[in-house]
Amino acid sequence: MRGSTAARFALLGMALLAFAPFAQAMCGYFSRPIISNIKQPAVLQPSQIAFITWDPMTQTETVTVQPRFEGSAEDFGMVIPTPSQPKLHEMPRDFFKALGLVTQPKRRAFAESKLMPQMFQRFGGERAMPAMAGGAKNVAPEPERPNTVTVLEVGQVGNLDYKIIKAGRADDLFQWLKDNKYSFSGDEATLNFYVQKNYVFTVMKIDTLQMKRNKDGTFTGDITPTRFTFNSEKLVYPLKITQVSVKDKTDAMFYVQAPYKVDLSGDFTYQYHWASTLQQVAQTIGENDLIEPNRKWLRTAQQAQAQLFGRPNTLGFSFPLGQEPPANNKGHMPSRLEWAKRLTADDIAILSGDQPYSEAIPDPDFGFTRQDLNDPRRAAAVMKVIQHRLAKYRQDRPRGYLVREGPKEDLKTLGVLKGHLQQGQMLTKFYHTFTRDEMNDDLVLTQAKIGDAEDTSEHEELLRTVTFGGGRGRPFGGLPVRPDLPVPPIPGRIE
Repeated sequence: MRGSTAARFALLGMALLAFAPFAQAMCGYFSRPIISNIKQPAVLQPSQIAFITWDPMTQTETVTVQPRFEGSAEDFGMVIPTPSQPKLHEMPRDFFKALGLVTQPKRRAFAESKLMPQMFQRFGGERAMPAMAGGAKNVAPEPERPNTVTVLEVGQVGNLDYKIIKAGRADDLFQWLKDNKYSFSGDEATLNFYVQKNYVFTVMKIDTLQMKRNKDGTFTGDITPTRFTFNSEKLVYPLKITQVSVKDKTDAMFYVQAPYKVDLSGDFTYQYHWASTLQQVAQTIGENDLIEPNRKWLRTAQQAQAQLFGRPNTLGFSFPLGQEPPANNKGHMPSRLEWAKRLTADDIAILSGDQPYSEAIPDPDFGFTRQDLNDPRRAAAVMKVIQHRLAKYRQDRPRGYLVREGPKEDLKTLGVLKGHLQQGQMLTKFYHTFTRDEMNDDLVLTQAKIGDAEDTSEHEELLRTVTFGGGRGRPFGGLPVRPDLPVPPIPGRIE
């Protein structure tokens, strides 16, 4: 760090993960553009993304984050509140790119004959807190009162210098940040929120020499992904500390690995949208188009009509067929389940390349050409073979083949997830746009349930619906897309 510099630092909570505008793309881990106000003087955070693991037996939680900082501050930093003293570890730089790839939804596809397309049609469709100027009151501490700030640990992880501190009073912590050249922008009440809960604070600094300077003088840069491991009585995510750095709203994507499927609590639940999605698929295509665990969960949801279909109406939520749910009159939007699956041995084998990333669709035309159909002596026999192959493929895989695509170079990064994703664990990926007034407290994540019924449904593939008036069915789960990973679109992706 440049110790002699009169530094201006921005403090971010663990949720303060800023990302630049991404290229527009569709499906899975691709994203639509995000508007970020990088020309404003503050360090802004348009989006958040985190990988969380939870062991309820040992009450051990890990949170992995990788911020991208944008803004005009000379130096950047983070402050991360946790219920107990964390252990910090550097994570692979491509961790979130690989995680997005492995949770990219699959689309259902059927074997087709290109030689006889008219006869065999496809079935179905496919902040960081601003670190400027002080609003603190100029009140000198009483001389006889000792300072309650204690530095528990000093170290370095990746390109980050960190200190883990604890404070008995918010004003002591506020003063310590100022004394150590963290020019905090006067939100002592937020610090007190965590001091009163007896949290510890990990303070990190990032030198802008490691970041790209833009033409307008602002900086943009990613830091090394960092994992925080700590003990907690509940599965929590510090959200309140990000509130002061969010102008209107922030998009958040959560990946959670636990022994069970995880959901946000209260009206943040994704069950409102998930139950509505399953019901619309059943009504437009038929319940049998769903896999058995999802059919079972739909029946459970239908028995909880008032909770899962009545409560959204009270909140002003609606779920138009195949469209992104609009905000209600308060600007709030329902959460969305993006992907959920209990990880199998085959899923883990994909990370090492021992299993293919996608199923392959067999070619019923293999060994034949158009000339074979133009030959009167061969045409009938060739068509019979192709028809036999197609019938066998449909019999073997009546729901089609589950396929997905990924750039070859990006698929090489899947290996970084080895040891982090665990066989037998449930990996749940969900999304929510938080408005500023929804960030008055930290998040508590819970087991996905309706009443006492445990949600074991999965969401690995794009769900289909019928488009009336012609055209292919528009899939659920892939449209509309949301912020996730900054990677280019895949040629030939489903839209």
